[in-house]
Amino acid sequence: MEVEVRENAIPVAAGIWIAVISSFINGSTFVLQKKGILRARKRGGSYLKDGVWWSGTLSMIVGQIGNFLAYNAAPAVVVAPLGALGVLFGAVLASFLLQEQLNVLGKMGCALCCCGSVVLIIHSPTSESVTNSLELEERLADPVFVIYTSLVVLLLAVLIVWVAPAHGRSNIMVYVSICSLLGSFTVPGSKGLGLAFQDAFNGGPSSSRALCLFVGLLGTLVISVFIQFTFISKALESYGSHMFEAIYYVTFTSTVITASAILFREWTAVGVVDCLGMVCGLTTVAVGVLLLHISSEASVTWGEKVKGPNKMD
Repeated sequence: MEVEVRENAIPVAAGIWIAVISSFINGSTFVLQKKGILRARKRGGSYLKDGVWWSGTLSMIVGQIGNFLAYNAAPAVVVAPLGALGVLFGAVLASFLLQEQLNVLGKMGCALCCCGSVVLIIHSPTSESVTNSLELEERLADPVFVIYTSLVVLLLAVLIVWVAPAHGRSNIMVYVSICSLLGSFTVPGSKGLGLAFQDAFNGGPSSSRALCLFVGLLGTLVISVFIQFTFISKALESYGSHMFEAIYYVTFTSTVITASAILFREWTAVGVVDCLGMVCGLTTVAVGVLLLHISSEASVTWGEKVKGPNKMD
């Protein structure tokens, strides 16, 4: 029994470290892309010709590769909350490169995001419930997961076709919702690819079925990432990078945990105390993001209040 615990502890620890590094890389992605968009707008050209924007895009690719490795080394409910470190790094980087304000409330928000992530990691499950492609096929065909994915696809269609063209540039939650809901496919797809790959290329009796599953998951992942990439770029054209990243982190993490709970059932190994701990951790992170949002508005409100007495004098 002791040997088993040691063998499982190594990949989980490796996944956490990879997730931490990927979070910092992803934290720079939105800032660099936003910087490239602003530079291109100032020149009057397309951001597709800007080197800084492409450096942010390259960071996104590297970060996604790191996430893929992390999700295949540890449970998704452990890896996803570590994105809060990217929120912190992105907010600090944006204050230097983009002059986006990060006041005391914003710094408190970043700190709460990190604290909430630590609580989530401490109370998250560390055991995998799906270990091969056959089990994954059964879970994908589960009626609850089929209903969940159908609702997500329907909601995405409504948001992309009707809501985004009309309200995307005036309401940040439109683009955030689209990118976050796609996390229901990207993260389970990443974990599923790792499981299917092991059986698809080992030459076993079920290798042909596993290969079909691998191709299907790969296609789903590519399409989801492409749509995410498109709407992230649209969001950064209209909104601040650290604000978008903070809200995106909370909604993305919530959808990932929901999808993983339904598909991989990683919560089956979590007790009542750990469930309460994870709820507290998510609440702490949500409050942190709320403070980040308030911080961007507070400077405007306080500034107007200061001007009031001067006008009366």
